[in-house]
Parts: sequence; structure tokens; C-alpha cells
Amino acid sequence: QVQLVESGGGLVQAGGSLRLSCAASGSIRNIVAMGWYRQAPGKQRELVARITSAGSTNYADSVKGRFTISRDNAKNTVFLQMNSLKPEDTAVYYCNVVVQIILDQRPYWGQGTQVTVSS
Repeated sequence: QVQLVESGGGLVQAGGSLRLSCAASGSIRNIVAMGWYRQAPGKQRELVARITSAGSTNYADSVKGRFTISRDNAKNTVFLQMNSLKPEDTAVYYCNVVVQIILDQRPYWGQGTQVTVSS
């Protein structure tokens, strides 16, 4: 089993910043990738940013230039620095970790943390 503990969400005014953290623990031997997804009310969950074990990153177009994903491999922790926040960034943000288990890649999800950006 893998446990994910998220922190850092909250309420911020437009133009402000927040930093999300997600620490993974448990049966982790081979993390393939770590990332953040978000889901706004009435919308589907979408990828925000992702970073692989090799350090490659990809971002949703809507957050490029504003959000930065990083990770601390030693602590199995992933961060999302969110700058220049907009009201449309309001959503529940979920941490995602993909673990290689033999020939399978298994995803795990955090419980979600609310980010609210006021205009």
C-alpha cells in the first residue's frame, strides 16, 4: 500500500501564490512519476503537472509559466508551486503517484486539497 499526504491548499486572492506538497510513504520501491491533477465543480479531473523519475516534466497549457512542479526523491515528496493564481484555478487538487510493480504501473491518489482563488 501507498499513502499520500497532501498539504498547502487554501484561500488566496487572484495574483497570489500557494505551494502544494505531497509526501508518499508505504510500499514504494519504484516511483515512475508523481503529479498533480485538479477537479473543479462540474468538470472532469484534469492533469495539471507531472514529473517523471528522470525529471521530465509536462504541464497543462493553462498553467504553463505560472506553475512549477518539483520533487525530492530522497523524501518521495512532490511539490507544486503555483504563482499568479487565477479564479479559474479554483479546484480540488489531487496528488497522483504512479508506482512500477513488476510489469504493471499502478496509480495512487491523495485525498485532495482545496484551492480557492478569489477575484
